[in-house]
Amino acid sequence: MFSRSLWALSAFSALAFGAPLTRRQATVCNGHAELCDRLYSNVTYIGAHDSFAFSSDPLALARDQTVDVPTQLSLGVRLLQGQAHTGSDGVLHFCHTSCALFDGGTVADYLGNVKTFLDANPNEVLTLLFTNPEGADVSTVWKPIFDAAGISDLAYVPPSIPVNQSSWPTLGDMISSGKRVVVFLDAGADGANPVPFILPEFQMIWETPFSVTDASFPCSIDRINGPLPSEEHMYMINHSLNINIIPIGDGVIVSDPADAPTTNGVDSILANANGCVPLGANRNPNFVLLDFVDQGDAFTAADQLHGLASS
Repeated sequence: MFSRSLWALSAFSALAFGAPLTRRQATVCNGHAELCDRLYSNVTYIGAHDSFAFSSDPLALARDQTVDVPTQLSLGVRLLQGQAHTGSDGVLHFCHTSCALFDGGTVADYLGNVKTFLDANPNEVLTLLFTNPEGADVSTVWKPIFDAAGISDLAYVPPSIPVNQSSWPTLGDMISSGKRVVVFLDAGADGANPVPFILPEFQMIWETPFSVTDASFPCSIDRINGPLPSEEHMYMINHSLNINIIPIGDGVIVSDPADAPTTNGVDSILANANGCVPLGANRNPNFVLLDFVDQGDAFTAADQLHGLASS
């Protein structure tokens, strides 16, 4: 009784005199104690390309995943990527190229699933990277959806933009502060009405080419914006192999599920990562974006890039 009363008195005194209460310090971060002291920008995250576009139907050529978002997260995916379009109902959906081709449902429902995962896993840092090809307004379209899902309060807001690669907080600090979701948008985040937690991707992340059909995954910087030089960006390798099913004209490029166990294997991922290291200021990639994340052994590859024993 005495110790409980003493704690209550201390808490009251701290609040009364403006002293902050000590936050719980994270001791396990994204599954590993060893990652807690690493900067967010010095960790490699396995990502799901078109995470919403899942189907078990092998004839669904527009799919890029075979398992749903909750399953992707349970496997260890910590970067979710999606492409947003306005659906026929006038609200934002995640769709592959167009909602007529593959409609993955509303962004609101998607973020509801993400919030469920975050609530159940308080020691996880998650990155959301969305494309905005129709230029939906971040303040009037995107932000209300994040607000309604309850994710805005969990989103990290940097002190200034862009963030230099060496200036991100540690995973432990992000988890302890409760700001453990990082949101990037490929276009529109730096417009006239910015939202502090919706960050312009290419000012802080460069990407390798996408729609790759060469299994050797030659590395080059494909998309990047200033003002930071490339070596002060984080970077993402688009490590998904595609096939051209109609090799006439521009052809028709689709993901290759048959090769996914090899593409998502340790050897292929490490070879791609090592090929990009010279362009990434001798650092490993921050994000490895994959199709069919349930195939192969990508999470072992990430452990090896971290110098950790496989979990």
